Amino acid sequence: MDKKILGLSSSAVLESRESYGSNQLTKQEVESFWDKYKGNFDDPIIKILLVALAINVVFVFLGKAHWYESFGIAVAVLLATLVGTWSEHKNEATFQQLQEDASKIKCKVFRDGNVTEIYIDDIVVGDFILLQSGDKIPADGIIYSGNMKVDQATLNGESAEAKKLKPSTDSPFYKSDKQITDYDPDFDKEIDFLDPHKLFRGTVVCSGEAVMVAKRVGDTSQYGKLALEMQTEDRESPLKVKLSDLADSISLFGYIGGALIAVAFIFKKIILENGFNMARIIEYVGVWQNPVNDIVNAVILAVIIIVVAVPEGLPMMIAMVLSLNMRKMLNDNILVRKLVGIETSGSLNILFSDKTGTITKGQLEVITFISGENQPFNKFDEIMAELKELLHISIAHNTNALFSDEGGVTKIIGGNATERALVGFINMGESVDYRMEKVFTLPFSSDKKYSATEVRSTGTNALPSYIKSQNDAQESENVTLIKGAPEKIIEKCTRYYGHNGEIRELAKSDIAKLDNTMNELAARAIRVIALATSNEPLEENKTFSNMTLVGIVGIRDDVRPEAVSAIKEVQGAGIQVVMITGDRRETAIAIAKESGLMQSDDDVILTSEELQTISDDELKKLLPKVRVIARALPTDKSRLVKVAQELNLVVGMTGDGVNDAPALKKSDVGFAMGSGTEVAKEAGDIVILDDNFISIEKAVLYGRTIFKSIRKFIIFQLSINVSAVLISFIGPLIGLVQPLTITQMLWVNLVMDTLAALAFGGEPALRRYMNEPPKRRDEKIVSPDMWSSILMGGIFISSLSIFFLTSGWIADFFRFGPDGKHDMYLYTGFFSFFVFISILNGLNARTETMKLFEHITQNMGFVKVMSSILVIQVIMTYLGGVILRTYGLVFNEWLLIIGLALLIIPLDLLRKFIMHNILHKS
Repeated sequence: MDKKILGLSSSAVLESRESYGSNQLTKQEVESFWDKYKGNFDDPIIKILLVALAINVVFVFLGKAHWYESFGIAVAVLLATLVGTWSEHKNEATFQQLQEDASKIKCKVFRDGNVTEIYIDDIVVGDFILLQSGDKIPADGIIYSGNMKVDQATLNGESAEAKKLKPSTDSPFYKSDKQITDYDPDFDKEIDFLDPHKLFRGTVVCSGEAVMVAKRVGDTSQYGKLALEMQTEDRESPLKVKLSDLADSISLFGYIGGALIAVAFIFKKIILENGFNMARIIEYVGVWQNPVNDIVNAVILAVIIIVVAVPEGLPMMIAMVLSLNMRKMLNDNILVRKLVGIETSGSLNILFSDKTGTITKGQLEVITFISGENQPFNKFDEIMAELKELLHISIAHNTNALFSDEGGVTKIIGGNATERALVGFINMGESVDYRMEKVFTLPFSSDKKYSATEVRSTGTNALPSYIKSQNDAQESENVTLIKGAPEKIIEKCTRYYGHNGEIRELAKSDIAKLDNTMNELAARAIRVIALATSNEPLEENKTFSNMTLVGIVGIRDDVRPEAVSAIKEVQGAGIQVVMITGDRRETAIAIAKESGLMQSDDDVILTSEELQTISDDELKKLLPKVRVIARALPTDKSRLVKVAQELNLVVGMTGDGVNDAPALKKSDVGFAMGSGTEVAKEAGDIVILDDNFISIEKAVLYGRTIFKSIRKFIIFQLSINVSAVLISFIGPLIGLVQPLTITQMLWVNLVMDTLAALAFGGEPALRRYMNEPPKRRDEKIVSPDMWSSILMGGIFISSLSIFFLTSGWIADFFRFGPDGKHDMYLYTGFFSFFVFISILNGLNARTETMKLFEHITQNMGFVKVMSSILVIQVIMTYLGGVILRTYGLVFNEWLLIIGLALLIIPLDLLRKFIMHNILHKS
C-alpha cells in the first residue's frame, strides 16, 4: 500500500453505525406459516373435500346425515393441513437459517491501525476495506489506493471487466485523508457503473488489489435497493423432477380410479340394487334425495381413494430429508447451497479434485531456500545478510498477504496458502523495513504462471545498491519483483545474486545443477517457486528477459492422512478420482503416489501442455486411466468436465478461485472450497468448509443416504397406497360400503405423508452404501426390488384386510354392539389393524437386509414418530366415538389385531430372502 492505513477507531465504528446503519440487508420476505397454511387449501384434493363437506352439511340439516360425519371431516382436513404445513414450514426455516449462518462472508478491513477480518454485516460507512482477486465487493464506495478489474454483471449485465482506479486530485471524487471517511451525500446522486473510481456491492474483483472506502452500506447500496425487489429462483433437481413425475403418474391413476369407482358405486346403488327393474329405478330416483345422497356418497368414496392414492408428500420429501440432515452435514463441514448438489453427489462417476488443502493439508511451509549458487538454507536466519535482505524485499513487496497484530498475536491474512507460507518464512527473522510504493502489479494467473510487482522506495531506506546495480546501464529506484514457476522464470534469467548480494553470470551448468536440485525436491513432493528481479518497467502482458535470479523456495504441503483413506473409499464406491494441480509433473506424481491415487503402471499423468496436443476423442479414450493433470490451467478443468459429460459420466469438480467458476458451474456437482473466493462458492453447489477431501467423501455418502431414504419412504408410502386403494375399490363391490371412513383415511394419509417423511428423513449414513456402484443418470427412482416390496406388501395388506372384514372367524373375536352386531368393534379393530400393519411394514421398508432393527438406534426419530402414531391410534380408539367411528377394545381383541399385523414381517423377510439369495444370484 502507498502508506500505512489506520482505518476507523472502535468509537468511530459505533458512531458510523448509529448514523448510517449497518451493512445488513433486509431479508427477503419468505412465505409465512399462515400464508403457507392458506396456500395448502388451494390443493385440488382439499377443495374436493371441502365441497363434499359442504354437501354433507346440507344433508345434516335435511336429516339425511349425522352431524359428527361433517365435524369429523372438518377436523381431519384442518388437522392434516395444519400438521403438514407446520412440518414443511419448520424444516424450510431451519434449512434457510443454517444456510445463512454458514454462508456469511468475511471481509478484510483496517481498524485501529490493524488489518482484521469481520463479517460483511459489520461493515460501516467510512471503513477501509482491502479487496483482492476473487473477493466480492461488500459495500458501495470509492477506491482509496491500488487498481483492479471488476466484473459488474450482477448489476449491469455487462460481461466486460471494468477497470477501477484511485481518483486523481482533480477528480470530483477525490477526497483528502481527513475527508475520505466522511459521509458523501452526492455519492449516489448519479449512478454510473462504468465510473472508474466507484465500486458497488455484489460485484466481483477479477484481478488486482485495492483498498476502498465504504460510502453506502446495507439497503442504501445499489445492490441493497435491487435486493429488495429481487427473488431468487432455484432450478429443480433431477431427483425432484423424477419424484414429481412419479407422483403425477400415481395421481393420474388415483383420479381415474376414483372417478370409475364413483360411477360404479352409483351404478350399483341405482341399477344393481333395483334389480335392473325400470319401474323400481324410476320410483327410486323419483325421490330426489336418493340419487343426490348416492352421488354425495360416491364423491366421498372417490375422494377417499384420491386422498390415499395421491402421494402429495413425495416431491417435498427431498427438502424435508435435507433439512433433517443439514445439521449433521454442517458438523461434517458440508454446506449445501443447492439441493441439486447433494442429491447428485451420490451418483458421481468421476471427481476432479484440487490438490492443495484438499488432498494435502493446505498448511504450506517453506522448508528450504536454494540460492543461485545451489546452496540450501533451511531457515531464514541462516541466509547471509545481503541475500536475506533481498529475499525479504522479493517476498514482502510482491504479495497480497498481510500481517495483522491482534491482541499481540501476529496473524497473516489475505492471499492464498502459498503467499501466506512465503510471508510466514520471512517473518521468522528480522530485516530492514523498506518502505515501498507499488507502481504496478500483475497478479498471478495460470497461463503466465507468475506474478510481478514494480515497486519504488519511498522511505528513508533506499533500495540496496546491489539491487539497483543489476542493470549496468542505469541505476533506478524502481525494481520489478517476480515470483512463479521455475520453468517460466529461470529460462529468462541471465544472472543471479551471490550470497553477498553481488551479481554473477548464470551459466548453463548452474541451471543444470538447479534443475537437479528441483527434481530431487519434487520427488519428495516439495513444490518449488522461483524468485527474480528485473529493472524493466512492468506493464500488461509483459514478457521479461535478462532477469536476475534471487533463488528458489521449496514448499512442503503434507498429504492429509485421512485423505488417503477417503480416496480409497471413494474409489471403492466406483468413482474415478483425478487430481488437478498447478505443480510440476514430478511433484504431482510424488503426491499422487503418497495419497494412493496412482497405484498402477497403467495410470496416466498428463501436463496441461500434453493435454492441449490431444483431441477430445483421444482424451475420451485416455480418460478412464487418467489420475493426474499437472501444471493445469482453469480452461483444462472446463474441457475435462465437457469431455467426461459427453461420456455420460456424472462429474464432480472442486475449485476455489475466480477462474474455477465456469468449471464448477458446468459440472454436475461443483464442490467449492470454504477458504476459496466468494465467486467460486456462488458457482458451486456444495461448499466444503474445511477444504478436506474426506468431507467430499462424506458428501457423496450423504447423497447416497438421502437417495436411499427417499426410496425407503416410497416403499412405505406406495405400499399403503396400493392396499388402501384396493380395499376402497373392492370393499363397496362386496357389500363393505365404507371399510375406512374419510376421517380415518385422512389420518392414514397424515401418517404416510408428513409423519413418515419425518421418520425416514433421519436414516443414518451407512458405510456400506459406499460399496455400491454409482446410480446411472437414467436409473428409475423405483427399482424392480422396490416394486416387489410395494406390490407384495400392498396386495398382502389388502387381502388380509378383506379377510379381516369378511371372515366369520375374525368377527367372533369381537364383541357384539348394542345393535346386536359385531360392526362397531370389528370396524374399530380393522382401522387399528390397518394402521398397525402399515407401521410394522415401515420396519421392513427401512432396511434391505434381513436385520429388521439394523442401526435403528441411529434414527431415534423413526422410533419416536412410529411409537407416537401407535400410541395415538390406541388413544383414538377409546376417545374417537362416533366422530372417528372408533370404540374401546379389550385385551383379546388387541391381541388379534397385533398378531395379524405382525404377519407382514415374516412375509417381507421371505421376499427379501428369495430376491437376494435366489433371483439375484441367478
